[in-house]
Amino acid sequence: MGALTLAAALAAGTPPDAFGPVPSPRQLRYQSLEQCMFIHFGVNTFSGEEWGHGTESPASFNPTALDCRQWARIAKEAGLRGIIITAKHHDGFCLWPSALTEHSVKASPWRGGKGDLLAELSQACREAGIGFGVYLSPWDRNNPRYGTGEEYNAYFAAQLRDVLTSYGKVFEVWFDGACGEGPDGRRQTYDWKRFVGVVRECQPDAVIFSDAGPDTRWVGNESGVGCETNWCRLTLSEFFPGIPGRNEVLCSGQRDGADWIPAEVDVSIRPGWFWRASEDNKVKSADALEKIWFESVGRGCNLLLNVPVDNRGLIADPDARVLREWGERLRERTAHDIADTAEPRWDAPTSTLTLSWSTPVRPRTIRVEERVELGQRVEAFRVDTRDGAAPWREIARGTTIGPRRIIAVDATPATEIRIVIESARAQPLLGRVSIYE
Repeated sequence: MGALTLAAALAAGTPPDAFGPVPSPRQLRYQSLEQCMFIHFGVNTFSGEEWGHGTESPASFNPTALDCRQWARIAKEAGLRGIIITAKHHDGFCLWPSALTEHSVKASPWRGGKGDLLAELSQACREAGIGFGVYLSPWDRNNPRYGTGEEYNAYFAAQLRDVLTSYGKVFEVWFDGACGEGPDGRRQTYDWKRFVGVVRECQPDAVIFSDAGPDTRWVGNESGVGCETNWCRLTLSEFFPGIPGRNEVLCSGQRDGADWIPAEVDVSIRPGWFWRASEDNKVKSADALEKIWFESVGRGCNLLLNVPVDNRGLIADPDARVLREWGERLRERTAHDIADTAEPRWDAPTSTLTLSWSTPVRPRTIRVEERVELGQRVEAFRVDTRDGAAPWREIARGTTIGPRRIIAVDATPATEIRIVIESARAQPLLGRVSIYE
């Protein structure tokens, strides 16, 4: 019985029509990952800059103990299901031996100029069974073509194609809208349609991130917080990468948006995005990461947690310790799902699911999902409990559910828990309910 029986019951009979936009197969796969690791690494790691100037010498890039397997191992221990690497940041330095520029690892002393970080990381991710993704900044402060229009767009498209055809399967391609000045002060008008076309051609299963999707959107802040009300909908024609002044809409989505564009929360485990020794004592605690998890993954967003690699080429000890502790906490929190031990009752007229046990349980975390393959419907819900013949007591309330809603509750004994859908735009369809003790 329990969640699987409920899902089967809700899916029985004639399937309802989809409501509004629905996710593509690539978006459904992406949303199932829930949480991944971002790694900022490059010449900035050695210069102490957040945004390099493009004039840094490739000779400065020389990690002495680089081990991508360590990155992947720690990601798995933390429960992170993929790694996205800054293959090229705004400074233009490439972490692979690009044939299109000399400003890359081939001009560095690392591995005697024969190294290829993307090859090492993609292999480590495959071995660990986690996803491999790439960030390529369209802004290039080193390349003299930047600001020339078509010439630079052709260059960037070729660079993108090189990365996406050389390192196996890529699960996400991460773009921001950074568009500053190039070496001669000119700015570039990006050909986003062309860039998206290259990704679709070379990695058709990869999702594309930016302010304007087209697969997943920025959440509008870098503090690790998704909106309490989170629609996986956005009208893409109203947005473009780097769009100013739309942060609140990017966070909440659009209730009547024309396209399915779920939110991604990017946040760093440190104050900065690149590693600095001076921030070794400023790593977020496991408590802080748990709070971020509830306010991002728990609100239907995907979490992209930045963990900057140090100048040895390793995840630093303070970060590794916290990540392991956080991962263990998440495993403990979600280890005992008791929904399948309950007697479930679904009352369609009142859109209420009631789970009953013969002896009291102590719920600590509740997870609810909609069947988003048929659209997002729920606008408001609440969770009540009672023990025996006692009156019902409200313990949680929320607005949207979407891909998932995860709520921490007090562990008060209860023999019944009910989830009441108070408002829905169409027939509510729950796909999973988990009750964790």
